[in-house]
Amino acid sequence: MRSNTRIAALMAAALGSCLASGGAMAHPHVQVSVKTVIVLDDAGAITALRHAWTFDEPFSAYSTQGLDKNKDGKLDREELKELAQINVESLHEYGFFSFLKQGKASAEFGAVQDYYLTHDGKALTLHFTLPVTSKKPAIREAKLEVYDPSYFVAFEFLKEKPVEIEGGKLACTAEIAPPSASVTQRLSQLSESFFQSMKAGAEAEWAIPVRFACK
Repeated sequence: MRSNTRIAALMAAALGSCLASGGAMAHPHVQVSVKTVIVLDDAGAITALRHAWTFDEPFSAYSTQGLDKNKDGKLDREELKELAQINVESLHEYGFFSFLKQGKASAEFGAVQDYYLTHDGKALTLHFTLPVTSKKPAIREAKLEVYDPSYFVAFEFLKEKPVEIEGGKLACTAEIAPPSASVTQRLSQLSESFFQSMKAGAEAEWAIPVRFACK
């Protein structure tokens, strides 16, 4: 089933009975809040994305069942280590749902670095760094989008400090354009079959573009 496949790609350990009727569920199935640090070199090119993705509480609860090995009521990094590895290995197939471009040229990412999971008592947050290995875009002309073309997963940037910029010699700020009200309304009316017909890598109207203004 497509739903099971997609959920496995995002949180492979969360497979099970909660998806038994996945085909009848309305999109999206998982909510993710995104915070991203853009890392620059001295020339103003983007060299890495440092993501922190916080998953919705119901999905976090299901994903972490049975992981509290020492029964202390908390989940530490060691207990979440294997799950973190499963996540980044699975997400690699989907390019970590991260699209970084300068014009029509798409940046290419290297092997994920510095990945780990944290849990604040309610929700899981996946931290990881994506190094840009080629076609490093100049931040002045770059566009970043984090989205799932099938809309199985809904990504939304945090309201407070969603995108920060680190390094480089330029003074830059991120400009985020959320989907319009008409797009949001349209999404609520689309059928499951519409989303199942979406092709990997397809552009989507629910993508949230991030552009940059520099001095």
